[in-house]
Amino acid sequence: MRETTTAGAVTGDGSTGEPVGEGPPARPAGGRRLALARLRDLALVPAIIAIVVVGHLVSPVFLQADNLVNILQTMSEIAVLVLAQSLVLIVKKMDLSLESTVGLAPGIAAWLTVPVGAGHGLGLLPGGWSVPVTLAVGVLVGVVNALFIIRFGLNGFIVTLGMLIVLRGVLTGVSGGQTFFRLPESMLYLGTAQWLGVPASVWLCLVLFAAGVVVLGFTSFGRSLYAIGGNVDAAKAAGIRTDRVLWIVLVTAGLLAALSGLLLSGRLASVASAQGSGYIFTVFAAAVIGGISLNGGRGTVFGAFTGVLLLFMIQNVLTLGGVPAQWIGALNGTIILIALALSRVTGGKAQE
Repeated sequence: MRETTTAGAVTGDGSTGEPVGEGPPARPAGGRRLALARLRDLALVPAIIAIVVVGHLVSPVFLQADNLVNILQTMSEIAVLVLAQSLVLIVKKMDLSLESTVGLAPGIAAWLTVPVGAGHGLGLLPGGWSVPVTLAVGVLVGVVNALFIIRFGLNGFIVTLGMLIVLRGVLTGVSGGQTFFRLPESMLYLGTAQWLGVPASVWLCLVLFAAGVVVLGFTSFGRSLYAIGGNVDAAKAAGIRTDRVLWIVLVTAGLLAALSGLLLSGRLASVASAQGSGYIFTVFAAAVIGGISLNGGRGTVFGAFTGVLLLFMIQNVLTLGGVPAQWIGALNGTIILIALALSRVTGGKAQE
């Protein structure tokens, strides 16, 4: 018996099943928007070029090597945090606690390794343990988040909001509201070392983003992230072990946040009790303008990188132009609103 299809139905080969010879097929209404969406990764490149030109006009200092290196180094710490948040957003989750992990992870390491009377520490561990302790705290935070979100099925926004408050309180408690200083050399290395004349933190950031591009763009694990973010039930039906993938993503996010805190602490040679406070707003601004969807299943690591790069370049130009720092904070919110409007044009649906 010959199989028939109704007009407009989608067949296994992706065709519409409409009769042949009755005129050209109608062009999908969203075809143009889909084509524009494929260019989303490169959408910020012209804007970055424009900012380079504007920056040079505002101040000749902008294109000097020292200033460009300074932009890259200061953005590298936030960029690692943006990478962490991007992975979480792609699987349609949210982690607000990342900004507190930036402070708590190196804070606990400093508390345990800085000698008594030499920087508000306890001196319980040798300085060489500072980096492993920092990363271990980040992993632990990710595990706790995953336990509540995946194992107990609680709302990720509420869980991580609560964790943000808890972690901030713990850091304030162990530090007594003071700033840890005289950090071990191992904590300072990544924030101060130079590799081939470029800060080590910049190289590390680039390597992590390159790894992210490869994993998300060319591996089955990366495709699993997009599948889960698009439709978790369909991903389960396709045989993807969604819980395991989500565990990996949330724990990795905690680890990256701890690394971000380590880079920041190393550069500043201290850990303040409020370290990381307010970072989450910059992180979301960079991710959203880079094309990461808050609805999950959309966005790329490269797009996220261009988002954070553009944001820091704009901030640098404003600073060189003498714009008060208070207005720079307002810029982040404005950029998010503009990005939401642009997402309607490039993707056909706003990233709510």
